[in-house]
Amino acid sequence: MHPVTPADTPVDDPAGPGDMTPAQQLRKVLQPAGCRVMPCCFDALSARLVEHAGFPLTFMSGFAVSAARAALPDTGLLSVSEMLDQGRSICDAVSIPVIGDGDTGHGNPANVRRTVTQYARAGFAGIMLEDQLAPKRCGHTGVKEVVSRTEALRRIRAAVDARDAGADLVIVARTDARSALEAVHGPRRALDEAIWRLQAFADLGAEVLFLEAPRSEAEMARICREVPGLRMANMLEEGITPVLPPTRLAEIGFRIAAYPLTLLSCAVHAMQAALQQLQLGQTPAARVDFATLRGIVGFDAYDALLDQYRHEDAPSNCDQSDVDQDASQ
Repeated sequence: MHPVTPADTPVDDPAGPGDMTPAQQLRKVLQPAGCRVMPCCFDALSARLVEHAGFPLTFMSGFAVSAARAALPDTGLLSVSEMLDQGRSICDAVSIPVIGDGDTGHGNPANVRRTVTQYARAGFAGIMLEDQLAPKRCGHTGVKEVVSRTEALRRIRAAVDARDAGADLVIVARTDARSALEAVHGPRRALDEAIWRLQAFADLGAEVLFLEAPRSEAEMARICREVPGLRMANMLEEGITPVLPPTRLAEIGFRIAAYPLTLLSCAVHAMQAALQQLQLGQTPAARVDFATLRGIVGFDAYDALLDQYRHEDAPSNCDQSDVDQDASQ
């Protein structure tokens, strides 16, 4: 396998992104071999920066949204409405496909189906659903409980049914069984169960499979040997899973390398440094200039659009005196 650089996109399909749904666009991005580097976003601005940097996809991180939107921990405190509101802003701001964190699906299989439908309507290309017991928590902060096999399969079956009924999203099926079951069953049996669940999720129709928080490169290699479909790795700095370079992840067999908190952590670090300098009466030097910031948020495009209408010719049946009169009022 060979790694795919951030700006690489498949070129075998002559249709452009504007001719495809977000889910179709995501499937196209994920089709060729190699590992996609996927920085995760938390708001519209961070998503736009991911796109401007040349990455072909992004993921709306639940941890990062909880932190940025409400300064809360990722423990299931945000509602599905809050996640959808954040997601709409993100999807509207970019043209690259966005995968949304759907947590546990926010309830029983009927809730899961509605969550999937809502995420599709919001503009997402994919949704990640997990098997934790609600309220869920970040997988690197001590997951203790997952639902039964039966309930976990019901969630993914409901998501696939919603997709097949028209809410077309790439289903990313996640299990936290490796962490939740280790204390009772030991690491080997916990990993066995996690892999069994991913295999079952794939049989149900999930397209991307994600085992959260493997403890070693050997465990990561076993996941790729035994789990079918497209596999995702979570590269959380200072987390439980070894942070491997994308080239190595590609060799092992991962298709996506998610970086869930890299942008948020760097943003917090930069803001703290800036605040320290302001306390000293200094203007921070490590910043983008005003012109760059205006361009990122769209001032130039906004002014160009206004100019387009300002310089339009007057209609042929419009008398010039009428124009002058309107202008004076």
